[in-house]
Amino acid sequence: MKVSNKGIILIKHHEGIRNRPYRCPAGLWTVGVGHLIGDGKTLPATWNKTFTNEEIDGILKRDLNRFELGVCKMLPNLRLKQSEFDALVSFSFNLGLGCFQRSTIRQAMLRGDKEVAGQSLLKYCRAGGKILKGLQVRRQDEYKLLMT
Repeated sequence: MKVSNKGIILIKHHEGIRNRPYRCPAGLWTVGVGHLIGDGKTLPATWNKTFTNEEIDGILKRDLNRFELGVCKMLPNLRLKQSEFDALVSFSFNLGLGCFQRSTIRQAMLRGDKEVAGQSLLKYCRAGGKILKGLQVRRQDEYKLLMT
């Protein structure tokens, strides 16, 4: 299964798009739609440039492939709707596949309890112990997509 255009738009909206390498809040080199460059600590010379939107879309497509495969692998034998899949890939892209694997969201989906999964998803809006408005908005958008 692949993320739909609607899912990609949601991810781009919440992650942001940067055509030049920058240091993320963790101090790691990043470009495009949250793509970590190399080890993130040093900027390789070949990455020190302005990327076209087409190049950024290509990088994002490759990055999304890992999350698409991960969500499918962690929810074997589930027939997800496109909107459910998009929401879960967006969540995983933001917090990582390890977080998704351990999450109450995944456990609820495996039990077939989408309502509990949606309520659990809304709780993942903290960073550094504090509730962040941007994460609240993202989780609400993912919730709406999941429940569609």
